[in-house]
Amino acid sequence: MARAITRYAEFWPYYLREHAKPQTRALHYAGTGLTFVALAAGIWLNAWWLLAIPLAGYGFAWSGHFGVEKNRPATFTYPLWSLGSDYRMFFLWSTGRLGPHLKAAGVST
Repeated sequence: MARAITRYAEFWPYYLREHAKPQTRALHYAGTGLTFVALAAGIWLNAWWLLAIPLAGYGFAWSGHFGVEKNRPATFTYPLWSLGSDYRMFFLWSTGRLGPHLKAAGVST
């Protein structure tokens, strides 16, 4: 059995390695982007849209893990760190600053 990760500084590179394939990351970006759309719709249109937030986020992410990456989503073991890391990865990617983090984690871009 693998050693449990106890510090976020160790988790972040692990998280990035679990998202090594660009297609997996792209599915994460799509799902995370849709969570913002669902949040806005929930605020301005109808609160029922808020139910779409986890469906969009996890639906796209898990399809990337099971269908593309062929691994088990980190959220099953580290739910809060995974959620925060998903948004961290999204914002680093959307601002063009993800590359150095991937490189430091040993992920080729």
